Amino acid sequence: MESPFKGQTGLTRIWKAFNYSQDGLRAAIRHEDAFRQEVLLALVLIPLALLYPHTALEKAVLIACVLLVLIVELINSAIEAVVDRVSLERHELAKRAKDIGSAAVLITLINLAAVWGLIFFA
Repeated sequence: MESPFKGQTGLTRIWKAFNYSQDGLRAAIRHEDAFRQEVLLALVLIPLALLYPHTALEKAVLIACVLLVLIVELINSAIEAVVDRVSLERHELAKRAKDIGSAAVLITLINLAAVWGLIFFA
């Protein structure tokens, strides 16, 4: 069975997709502590990246690493929400899915620290 929302095309689809994305960001900010913390980190790091005298490419890489953390956190939060929707019972596969999503966030945070460290201190 296909979703009834799949029939949208053109500007209507783009507008609705934009609104769904805004709903997702609002939900993440409202319900996800880790996402709120990472947004605060982004609000510090992105201006810092722009203010320091780096090349445009270095600034882009610094900002991309920050945004990647937010993107992966959103995906992790979506995985957790779906797993919790299916069942709140403890299950090995549910734990694995949540742990793998968490590991993805950890790797992006390590990547953030490594890239920022290399650009600022190398």
